[in-house]
Amino acid sequence: MNPLLSISFAIPFDQIEAPHVVPGIRELIAHAQAAIQTIVGAPAPRTYANTLLALDRCTEPLDVALNVVRHLETVATTQELREAFNAIQPEASAFYSSIALDPGLWAALKAFAATEEAAQLSGLHRRNFTKTMDAFRRAGAELDEAGKKRSEAIDVELANVSTKYSEHVLDATNAYELYLTDEAQLSGLPPSARAAARQSAESKGQPGWRFTLQQPSYLAVMTYLDDPATRETLYRAFSTRASTGDHDNRGLTTRLIELRREKAQLLGFATFADLVLVERMAKTGAAARAFLDDLYEKTKPFFAVENDQLIAFAGQPLAPWDIAYWAEKQRVALFDFDEEELRPYFALPKVMEGLFEIARRLFGILVVEKAGAPVWHADVRFYEIRDEASGAHIGSFYSDFYPRENKRGGAWMDSFLTGLPNGESWDPHLGLVCGNLTPPIGDLPALLTHRDVETIFHEFGHLLHHCLSRVPLRGMAGTNVAWDFVELPSQILENWCWESEALALFAQHYETGAPIPAELFNKMKRARNFRAANAQMRQLSFGMVDLALHTIYSPATDGDVIAYSRALLLPFAPAGLPPEHAMIASFTHLFANPVGYAAGYYSYKWAEVLDADAFSRFRNEGVFNLQAGRDFRNHILSQGDSEDPAQLYRNFMGRDPDPNALLERSGLLA
Repeated sequence: MNPLLSISFAIPFDQIEAPHVVPGIRELIAHAQAAIQTIVGAPAPRTYANTLLALDRCTEPLDVALNVVRHLETVATTQELREAFNAIQPEASAFYSSIALDPGLWAALKAFAATEEAAQLSGLHRRNFTKTMDAFRRAGAELDEAGKKRSEAIDVELANVSTKYSEHVLDATNAYELYLTDEAQLSGLPPSARAAARQSAESKGQPGWRFTLQQPSYLAVMTYLDDPATRETLYRAFSTRASTGDHDNRGLTTRLIELRREKAQLLGFATFADLVLVERMAKTGAAARAFLDDLYEKTKPFFAVENDQLIAFAGQPLAPWDIAYWAEKQRVALFDFDEEELRPYFALPKVMEGLFEIARRLFGILVVEKAGAPVWHADVRFYEIRDEASGAHIGSFYSDFYPRENKRGGAWMDSFLTGLPNGESWDPHLGLVCGNLTPPIGDLPALLTHRDVETIFHEFGHLLHHCLSRVPLRGMAGTNVAWDFVELPSQILENWCWESEALALFAQHYETGAPIPAELFNKMKRARNFRAANAQMRQLSFGMVDLALHTIYSPATDGDVIAYSRALLLPFAPAGLPPEHAMIASFTHLFANPVGYAAGYYSYKWAEVLDADAFSRFRNEGVFNLQAGRDFRNHILSQGDSEDPAQLYRNFMGRDPDPNALLERSGLLA
């Protein structure tokens, strides 16, 4: 039997193979189509249950199976799996596009809208009804037949092109490797990075030290390696990924932008940004741009000072591949602080224990590792989340934290199953967290940087948003919230990585068990805002280029998308950019998905304002204050999209956010 046809809570990752994909997804599409026709043909009277509630659930088996296949293609891809996924994706995309374009289903929704029951809806169900009607209109339900056909064709092409974009980035990343054979060439590189490079070379049966474009390898070279020529070589390779040869994303990037613009205009919106932001807190592309512009103007003076100070410290003009290297030396000189000193205190198993204890104290949950679950790789771990007070099984999740050549880069959280009410209780949720962190070396545990620790906390915050949800509608549960609100639960959790009370729970030397020395902790805290303006400008640059590409860019008038994007990024770069710089060709957040973070990258900064302000309550009441933690669980984490996010925030804080909170925390408040 095809395992995709009946996925249970124990997902059979060890049984799913490429030949299952096309027939399994095709059969599930047919089942979903039949479920939609059941809604269309439901006998009178038209009710919320046989219309809206049925619509919320009719595609669930297909949604789950497709997400499982997409996940496997992301973390354990093979040529056969890639081909199968690419073969079925156009059919799946066409089906999903057809839902809002089905005239019978739209007629059923309008028929329900005319009922007395619809008029009397309130709370969550009123919100679901209103948002569903609006979503159908934005998806083209009121287009003529030609418009509907074009809308569906655009969606199919968006899915195909964005998948190809993602594949090019993965393949281009894996295609590059740099071997060094003289140990003198490793001058400046920390022992941990040397050992990782040696282990990488050995895994390929090669002598010397192997460096790649995977984040742990690349960042170590850029930050510590003394030889500027080697740093330049790796920098140029990284900044031009997927922009040349067989992996060239230049044309795909332009095509994605064109398709998104056409889709928006077909649906009556001036820009793609206006289409996707209408349901978000910013509402319009202009409002999002104004938000970024304001932060830019407030950050610019600090940015200039930081860069002047770095050049003065280095005593020479700096190229882009020099910035991280000299900044690290400047930080050591200013604060007597080397991040590598922290690595022995951040062994991954201990970090996870501490994270789970923090979650227990804040949110009243217990997290325990469980053996025996089918997984896609031996590195994967499986955990169970229970409510501390009742013992109820709230959810479970997988973790997959180490880089592999058949796994995409970056860090992310995803959901497999959304728990819904089941009698007097709730079915558990199921999700995962993934990363590409420094792996174990030899007999040592995985020893992380502080930034790695923040990444784990960030993705776990997303996971809690999913697993602590208590919204009885799949489409409005968990992380199905406005894109500029979704980062609040993740980013706020990073704050506990900076608090001594929290670090005491897990920051212990992997050999001796000793805590981080007070002197080292104080150095870390003093250095927290070192080059904060540069960090902020980097994020602002991504948001700015994203909005420009999805509001004003035109290939006909603005030319090559890579050159155009490079020109936009220049004012935010501390040391210029080489002519071939092509970051946009590997910007998977924007282009590896039909929508993804497109026209929404600003949301990282938007949510950072929210998280800086929201954490002020914990700072004032105590980082482990029981009431504050439970309020965050009850008013934010459990609520999904059940209310307007601005109201959810007010429910937790008792007021609107302070826009200066982020600048104050970052030391950028003039």
